[in-house]
Amino acid sequence: MSDLGFTKTTELPSDYRHLEKMSTLELLTSINREDQKVAIAIKDKIPYIQKCVDAVYEKMNDGGRLFYLGAGTSGRLGIVDASECPPTYGVPHDWVIGLMAGGDIAIRKSVEWAEDDIHQAWKDLVEYSIDSRDFVIGIAASGTTPYVVHGLKDCQENGIRTACITCNVDAPITTYADYPIEIVVGPEIVTGSTRMKSGTAQKLVLNMISTSVMIKLGRVKDNRMVDMQLSNHKLMDRGTKMVMEALSLNYDEANALLRKYGSVRDAVNSYKLNDS
Repeated sequence: MSDLGFTKTTELPSDYRHLEKMSTLELLTSINREDQKVAIAIKDKIPYIQKCVDAVYEKMNDGGRLFYLGAGTSGRLGIVDASECPPTYGVPHDWVIGLMAGGDIAIRKSVEWAEDDIHQAWKDLVEYSIDSRDFVIGIAASGTTPYVVHGLKDCQENGIRTACITCNVDAPITTYADYPIEIVVGPEIVTGSTRMKSGTAQKLVLNMISTSVMIKLGRVKDNRMVDMQLSNHKLMDRGTKMVMEALSLNYDEANALLRKYGSVRDAVNSYKLNDS
């Protein structure tokens, strides 16, 4: 699909000139000034994010999965968000899946022309036996990335609900998004470097979506990660203190209980059941 006819604010010239002549303090101050615009831009789009969250929750609550599609920085952000869900919320690795143009090798190294393949995203999704129970979010700052745009198009043609996170208004990707989220943060301090404000905006929105969905799915109790994976000493210590607080036990008792049951939720529930 042609991206002619709309203005890419992500490609507009920077509001700052002669960056190479700036002092370190001037550079950092300027970057920080631009970063402050991101949260404000997101605030104005919360109603759109809300609709997306509710739609994702509905699918996942019925047994569906959440997929992210992206390329470059956008793809890596999706993979990061997906990979953090299992350790944070104790969910299976196939609940939230991040896919990017060029495959896993592209996480570390750019794969030339991968994002221009209009058929690959659907091929990648088919490998996971995707169907109408699932939900797909396309992430593309420009809103024109062929891998992502055509991936969402194929999803819609196969009855799969879609959303997008983009930093341009009326970008081609929104045509194939049932729930378009447009976070317009303006020109980057380094012209076209969308790993900066645009990437920050995408990261924050992904955090909002996955966190809210996991809370709605019951993976958080009060404000605690009661299903987190106990994969290191820091998390064991955190989990022990959570059990201590919930059950009024000392540290050693709580730690022993946690080691026995393997999760904060199971430790607390089992203790209360046995104590009743």
